[in-house]
Amino acid sequence: MQNTKTGVRLTVLAALLAVATSPVLAERPMAVDDAGTLERGGAKLEFGWSKDDSVRGLEGAVGYGPIDNVEVELGFGRGKDRDPSPHLNVRALGAAVKWVPLQSEIGLSAGLKYEYGRERVSGESTEHANALAGLATWAFAAGPRVHMNLGREWVRDGDNANFWGVAMDFPITEQLDFAVEAFGEEHSGPDRQLGVRYEIADGLKLSAAAGRGNSRSIANVGVAWEF
Repeated sequence: MQNTKTGVRLTVLAALLAVATSPVLAERPMAVDDAGTLERGGAKLEFGWSKDDSVRGLEGAVGYGPIDNVEVELGFGRGKDRDPSPHLNVRALGAAVKWVPLQSEIGLSAGLKYEYGRERVSGESTEHANALAGLATWAFAAGPRVHMNLGREWVRDGDNANFWGVAMDFPITEQLDFAVEAFGEEHSGPDRQLGVRYEIADGLKLSAAAGRGNSRSIANVGVAWEF
């Protein structure tokens, strides 16, 4: 995660491949995904802004639950790296399918997530990536939940890598959640992040997170609506 192109992917594809293509992007604002899906017939819309040192980006996503225990997602992102001259621009598209056959309100939930994404950095060829991750969540009766991700990403004509993520979220009030996480990929150190999520109306949530890792700062803010 030292080069510009990887930094751009962390900002933009994180929303698509969840890709921070390290861990899978979960419910905003976190990077580690939870083992859960939308209810059958349920949908969600997400929009946000993120930074990865000199890289700034906007991303959006839509999700739908077509059948029980399955969620499909489509995402897009645009980013700019302001460090080099001239600035580098990136555009990305992604899709994902999440299957979680074991879901429990208390105890273990587990499933899989497959993701595909492509990005184009100005002046470079389009890059394609696929990722498969195992997802697990343990929900305590008192409210906190622990999430774990472990997977692998395959980049066409690029470097393949294993990735991982561990997170915990805590309900502070009925509307406010606090989360802490660590995540990374092979041949790099971990990124660490703290985040908050606030439900301002039924299904409508605002979120923000900030962290550091690999000698850089990361942050994101956004809004999500489930209906």
